[in-house]
Parts: sequence; C-alpha cells; structure tokens
Amino acid sequence: MTEGAGTEEAEAGGTAMIGVVVPVPEPWAQLLVDWRTKVGDPQAALVPPHVTLLPPTEVPVADRASVAEHLAGVARAHPAFPMHLAGTGTFSPVTEVVFVTVARGIGNCELLATDVRQGPLARPLAYPYHPHVTVAHDVAPDMLDLAYTGLAELSAEFRVEHFTEFEQLPDGSWAVAREYPLTGSPR
Repeated sequence: MTEGAGTEEAEAGGTAMIGVVVPVPEPWAQLLVDWRTKVGDPQAALVPPHVTLLPPTEVPVADRASVAEHLAGVARAHPAFPMHLAGTGTFSPVTEVVFVTVARGIGNCELLATDVRQGPLARPLAYPYHPHVTVAHDVAPDMLDLAYTGLAELSAEFRVEHFTEFEQLPDGSWAVAREYPLTGSPR
C-alpha cells in the first residue's frame, strides 16, 4: 500500500470522504478526461476515470486504520484480473449519465464491490451496482449524445493489479490515499 495526500485536511474535520475504485490506466485515462472536458462535464478535472467499487462515503478519521486493514484484507482475497472497456451505455431515463461499458471484468468488480462494502464500509446503495466508467454527467442532452456516439467504438484492455482508495480534498478533487494490490489466488 502507498499513502498519499488529503489525510491532514480530513483530520481537522474529524471525518473523511473516501471512495474505492478500479482506476483506468493511461493512455485511456487521459482520453476519457479529454472527452469529459469536451462535453462540459463539471467533474472532468476533479474525478479521475474509474470503475467505482465504493461510492463517496464519509468515514470517521478514527476509523481510517480499520478501513485500511479491511481493504487490505479484501485485496489479499482477490486476484488480479483482465478488464475490457468497450462501447458506451446510458442510465437514461433514470439518471442522465453516459458511461463506457465494462465488457470484461464485471463479475470481478461485483465481487470486489460486495466485499469492500462490508465491515467498516458497510452501506446501502442508492441504485443496484453496475460497474461502468462515467464519461458524461450533468451536461446538456446534446453533449450526452456526443459522448455516447463519440466513444461508441472505444476498446481498452488492461490488467487490474490493484484497487485504489481515494480521499476527497477541500476543493472537491480526489487524491490517492492508498493503493491495495490484488494478491489473491486465481479462482
């Protein structure tokens, strides 16, 4: 595990806002940031491209050690896996979101997300879990259409070797708090 920015700011308030994700690596990460910027998504510069395992969740700073221990245990129980992002989808009309589809690695993400949301991170979800990479949210309908059609042919394949705990900074951006290598035995 590696530790990063944001902890000092959170300690002052007594709580921290964290999220747990599978990060999208380069060169696809920058491509997706560029598309999010192109369509006017206000989160483009604040939220790195990722597949969410745990949505933003407020945790007491006093619980951070038990959260880290829990996440390390989850990572030790799961093997690395291949991921393939391909094409686009939308949650419309439920929410006006366009996303890149997880074509391979869905089951791995579902298992990870279920295990992450146990113990000190147990929480209900507002919607059923659906692994995806958001590329347009809170934008005009024509920009949703542009993201949907513009990324329809995207194909990105990579190996997921770790998941990442992010912490939200005071400016609303997200910084890496820790990375957890997936070291479990293949299933």
